[in-house]
Amino acid sequence: MKKGILYGIGAYIAWGFFPIYWKFLHHVPAIQLIGHRIIWSCLLLIVVILFTKQWDDFRKTVNAKVIRTYTIAAILIGINWLVYVWAVNANHIVETSLGYFINPLISVLLGVIFLKERLRLAQWIPVILAAVGVTYLTFIYGRLPYIALSLASSFGVYELVKKLSPLGSLYGLTVETGILFIPAVGYLIFVEAGGSGAFLHTGLTSDLLMVGAGVVTTIPLLMFASAARSVPLWVVGLLQYIAPTLQFLIGVFIYKEPFSHNQLIGFGIVWVALIIFLVENYIANRAPVEPLPEIGEG
Repeated sequence: MKKGILYGIGAYIAWGFFPIYWKFLHHVPAIQLIGHRIIWSCLLLIVVILFTKQWDDFRKTVNAKVIRTYTIAAILIGINWLVYVWAVNANHIVETSLGYFINPLISVLLGVIFLKERLRLAQWIPVILAAVGVTYLTFIYGRLPYIALSLASSFGVYELVKKLSPLGSLYGLTVETGILFIPAVGYLIFVEAGGSGAFLHTGLTSDLLMVGAGVVTTIPLLMFASAARSVPLWVVGLLQYIAPTLQFLIGVFIYKEPFSHNQLIGFGIVWVALIIFLVENYIANRAPVEPLPEIGEG
């Protein structure tokens, strides 16, 4: 379990530092970055499956039903990745962190709506508080925090689809990136033919970082998958807030994004909701629990 916790911490820290990575590529259009992320992630995942001698097993799991299910998941994760990378490079890191802070509560609400799950009374309190926080921030911003809501809802629905899917995180993300592989290659060929492609035209460092997008996507996923097999649900529930916390701190203190007292109140309401959510889940899960099923990264 100790090793699993360390893997979990490593995965969430890596995801927390994602904004810095994408900022190095701020001069590359977000949709091209996502194209490279899909391509290099897919190739690396296939290498991992081949290296671990799982190819035959992987091939047997892929059928028409799996493809249909994972096409939906692929579209959702593609949207999530695109919104996130665009938002980071458009100086909205703080708002992206809000999306991942409220994501667990969105997931709980989706479970109620689509899976007919029943919430305990104490679980409704953080959901309602989070809604109050988002409403307050809407008033402060003068608009819906659409970046945060887009990230939280796309990843929440993605998690819902994955929950109903038969594959683990390694096989699942391989299928998802495989489904998006041809469109990604086609798009990058199109922009290259049009003279606006970034790859091989913006310097060696940029090229290496674009290829490295596959590594920074796959390595945390594999670390998380290892953690998920041995770490109780409530522990992973606690660890998952490492990533948005780091993203928030990076946005405010490294990239100096504005963060007013009014925003602090709105975020504070959401943070109180999360504390209640975590405490309630800890109390409810003090009895022996099963490890968290493997899920894909957003």
